[in-house]
Amino acid sequence: MANHKSALKRIRSSETKRLLNRYKHRTTRNAIKKFRELTDKAEAEKAFPSVVSMIDKLAKKNIIHANKAANLKSNLAKHKASL
Repeated sequence: MANHKSALKRIRSSETKRLLNRYKHRTTRNAIKKFRELTDKAEAEKAFPSVVSMIDKLAKKNIIHANKAANLKSNLAKHKASL
């Protein structure tokens, strides 16, 4: 167990951040799944910017790697184009 006050605070803050990152990542994954289930091109055009924005925010905060974000966006754009 931690002995220093700062270490105890670090444990508390890192747990809070972990939970928030987990929530954001899960929410984005759900949005991606919903986007991939879309079959209407108009709906996909409308939903695409918000999903891409969520992915960019995860990459910016280092929750996911920048290359993974690029791959996800590329695959979603391909899906949108194929409709």
